[in-house]
Amino acid sequence: MSSVIGRVKEGSLEAPTRHPLDWKNPEFYDEAKTFDELERVLNICHGCRRCVSLCGAFPRLFDLIDETPDGELEGVPRQKYWEVVDQCYLCDMCYMTKCPYVPPHEWNLDFPHVMLRAKAVKHKQTGGTLRDAVLSSTDRNGLFAGIPVVTQTINAVNKTRPMRAVLEAALGVEAKAWLPEFAAKKFRSAARPNNEGLAIAGERTPGRVALFSTCFINYNEPGIGHDLVAILEHNDIPWTLAKKEACCGMPKLEQGDLEGVARLKEINIPHLARLAREGYAILTGVPSCTLMFKQELPLMFPDDLDVQAVKKAMWDPFDYLVGRLKDGLLKTDFKTPLGTVAYHVPCHGRVQNVGRKTEEFLKGIPGTTVKTTERCSGHAGTFGVKKEFHAMAMKIGKPVFRQMGEAKPDWVGSDCPLGGHHIAQGIAEAGYGEPPLAHPITLVRKAYGI
Repeated sequence: MSSVIGRVKEGSLEAPTRHPLDWKNPEFYDEAKTFDELERVLNICHGCRRCVSLCGAFPRLFDLIDETPDGELEGVPRQKYWEVVDQCYLCDMCYMTKCPYVPPHEWNLDFPHVMLRAKAVKHKQTGGTLRDAVLSSTDRNGLFAGIPVVTQTINAVNKTRPMRAVLEAALGVEAKAWLPEFAAKKFRSAARPNNEGLAIAGERTPGRVALFSTCFINYNEPGIGHDLVAILEHNDIPWTLAKKEACCGMPKLEQGDLEGVARLKEINIPHLARLAREGYAILTGVPSCTLMFKQELPLMFPDDLDVQAVKKAMWDPFDYLVGRLKDGLLKTDFKTPLGTVAYHVPCHGRVQNVGRKTEEFLKGIPGTTVKTTERCSGHAGTFGVKKEFHAMAMKIGKPVFRQMGEAKPDWVGSDCPLGGHHIAQGIAEAGYGEPPLAHPITLVRKAYGI
């Protein structure tokens, strides 16, 4: 057994803390130094194996080690480490829920960030693939949205087998994977901010809201944004939009394109920081976008005061709604029971450490039973649509599909709209039928009857 295994000891009992990402240091992109850190981290993981059930990265690592003659990491060629890196989609669940050796433990193990560093090294060396550039350029892709004839044509063509075969052959986008449609009208084009009325602040919650619409809601499913607006207006909460908005940067982060993340940050943060300093609660309808502003950008830019101001002002929508409820400032005049809701807690919601606020809110709606699943769906942004990873994404999500399907729900929903569609596909393929899919925000509007 390796020396690391012999030295495995009890983990820290203190709350995990996260060190800033030292991505501007030239040594960050030094491949040899990166592989040295990879080897250190992977050796510790080999001696623990606690995270084997989380995703494909850990089983791949352990298989590589177990296939060596002596069962040690030293027998694995370093170039094989890329097979582990490619399986990581930065869900952060190993860091937040499993690993006993994260800081402040002396071993200072941050598996997601060493994976991110490796991805950044590869992106710096190669410039990334055409597929990654296409999938992560959400604003460029969104140019197709909002033009009715164009969107109808593209949406129709993208559903055909020949076009999906072309996408698979040319870009490696799995032909069987669900892909979002483009909206006939963008959310930001249709939304009409309502700043009228008195902004009543609660003990926990600011009295007015600014919406960061997100690429997905703006270009693909604007209905989620309009449902959130309807809930805010029903509860007399003034709201507005950021003056200008670009992608949050999460798709670029997942590819290791940190310079791309920085460029998007320069567009978004000035507008959001102004709103934060004016006392707005900033809400997004997609957990990954919320997490980007609450965690990833603050770790990349720890000395940027504007980034830190946005971090403090950023809210998960249901964290905000539950806060308003506890402040006694939210209406509970629900008119429509929802029946049984099979609800999925997405990974990027869990790692925000706000608790199960969506579940808590939905359970307060009369005539509603919530069956909660707290496990990764496997979609992970762009990971689940890639040809070489789609089968793994479906395998990771299989327990989720089964648990939610067996609930025989009236509704299926996840805070992550991409994950929700992935789950709906998995439930159908598992033979449980096709229950209606709705974002939890949409369900709340339905319950209000507005």
